[in-house]
Amino acid sequence: MSSITPTIQSERIVVLDILRGIAILGILLMNMPSFSLPGVVGHDPSTLNESGINYYIWYVVNWAFDGTQRALFSILFGAGILLFVGRKENEMDGLKPADYFFRRQIWLIVLSLFDVYILLWNGDILFDYACYGMLLFTFRKLAPKTLLIAAGICFVLILARDNRDLYEQKKMITRGEIAAAIDTTKTNLTPKQKDELGAMTAFRERFTKESKLKRMETSIEKVSGSYESVYDYRTSMYVDNLIEYTYFQCWDVLMFMLFGMALFKMGILTGNASIKIYFWMTVIGLGAGLTLSYFQVQTQVEIGFNWFDYMKEVPFQYYQITRALRTVGIFGVIMLLYKSGWFTWFFSMLRSVGQMALTNYLTQSLICSIIFNGFAFGLFGKLQRYEIYLVVLGIWLFQIAFCNVWMRYFLFGPFEWVWRSLTYWKKQAFVKGL
Repeated sequence: MSSITPTIQSERIVVLDILRGIAILGILLMNMPSFSLPGVVGHDPSTLNESGINYYIWYVVNWAFDGTQRALFSILFGAGILLFVGRKENEMDGLKPADYFFRRQIWLIVLSLFDVYILLWNGDILFDYACYGMLLFTFRKLAPKTLLIAAGICFVLILARDNRDLYEQKKMITRGEIAAAIDTTKTNLTPKQKDELGAMTAFRERFTKESKLKRMETSIEKVSGSYESVYDYRTSMYVDNLIEYTYFQCWDVLMFMLFGMALFKMGILTGNASIKIYFWMTVIGLGAGLTLSYFQVQTQVEIGFNWFDYMKEVPFQYYQITRALRTVGIFGVIMLLYKSGWFTWFFSMLRSVGQMALTNYLTQSLICSIIFNGFAFGLFGKLQRYEIYLVVLGIWLFQIAFCNVWMRYFLFGPFEWVWRSLTYWKKQAFVKGL
């Protein structure tokens, strides 16, 4: 039996590396507000009365790209499960393929903890990928149609969860308003009614201008402090979000991973489908997705970014629908450009970025931690929105240049090499030609 080694360069699927490179750069575009701005500012331009270029940048990013890059990366991670396990099952029998795969996922959890607790990135997604990837190991043999059905079930579940939450908040508001309408000079509120009124009042006041500014100032104060202060603030945020995301939003990641597994088996993800398929993915995905997204974003604008009023007015949450459509549309555009052959130079640059996706993801956390946290340059909350995207552009240019130079001399990115060495429990070859 041949020795077990990581995927070598000649066995890599070029288009998957390119897609991974685009997705990892796109993830920084979406993560940058959380790296650099208080949450209430990053997702709400009304907090600082942003206008002009700052407002239009917020609008375009949220209208066209929100949620799509993470979805694309989830799709590619699902395909990556099939690639890794499939190769191992061709090389060996028994439980060894599973042994290598689960070891790989467990070490990804360790890298996630490094990202959160050392680099202090509270938006890390690696832990979710590691855990859900282990779950999807059992789905690897399913036919594409079955995988699409499973993805559809996850889609229905996340859509149902979003709308269940919407109507729970609507009920909370309604009950509070009923209690508020009671004439307390004639009728005393019951303890239950007092609780309902208090919950509604607290929720409404959370979205006043004063409350938003106070939360903004608190975030800046904590992130502008020492490493200990930033650690307490960002890791606490991560844990709070992880609990909610793991128990209530897991269908989000699972849906796109399953979709990616299906697209890979159908040859669509690897560029083997016809131009017609990618064309219709583009037309339907962007046509319907951007239209729905416009109405969603415009509603937020018209109600003045007041989530209390948004909950009262909106009858249905369709974010997951528009996100899925826009992801499909963006993927279709990329594949059309790739298959056209007109942008070979551009895609060639991005291939190395995709080969070093893990290194780039963790390096983004490192660079942004240094630029924005108070124990280093301390620019958190000090840049305008357009300026934080200039930082994005600078990191993009650096990572594209660095990756293309690095991959001339090395077989893997530095973190990819560490991950593979830990997975195989053996130091891997690193320098080309040795």
